[in-house]
Amino acid sequence: MSKKAGKKRVAIFISGRGSNMEKLIRSANEPEYPAIIVGVISNKTDAKGLEFAKKQGIATAIISSKKHGGKVATDEAISKQLESWNADIICLAGYMRLLSKEFCQKWQGKIINIHPSLLPQFKGLNTHSRAIEAQVTNHGCTVHFVTAQMDDGPNIGQIIVPLQNGDTKESLEKRVLIAEHNLYPWALAQVASGEISFAEITQASK
Repeated sequence: MSKKAGKKRVAIFISGRGSNMEKLIRSANEPEYPAIIVGVISNKTDAKGLEFAKKQGIATAIISSKKHGGKVATDEAISKQLESWNADIICLAGYMRLLSKEFCQKWQGKIINIHPSLLPQFKGLNTHSRAIEAQVTNHGCTVHFVTAQMDDGPNIGQIIVPLQNGDTKESLEKRVLIAEHNLYPWALAQVASGEISFAEITQASK
């Protein structure tokens, strides 16, 4: 068996520019990386990240609720696409829609997400503005396993980004994004290599 054949097959979900997607793709191009990117799914036809994926020779698909009529039906279509790619792991990278409970249960332990805060702080949107308003000392980012509850799955890893005097939403976002680009490839590698698993984390927390 070749090294490539032994790698985990990863699908990335995006809704926009896909800067974390781009970092994952570049990392997966390294010979020793334990995963390969086999497809990119977007719910937006104009997601800029799709063009980058295509230029890398990666399959893409646009699957939206406008076409399939409802969250469950849309997620069933997504599952069929993932199965056609034989995907082992799903990486959410700025995917701006909530997945159905049924989808999360079907792919439990195989979906990971990057979130721009130190979870469980600041779940949801506008995390940088909220961190500044709350006057926290530390902000940052988290990669976690996805469950049916928003931003609530077990954490895989975090990077702390201290707040600085005079920080704006834009300045803080820029520093956190740098941290995200470092954290996500590492976290995916941990999951793809089996060093970290959903089952082990949930068992250890009991």
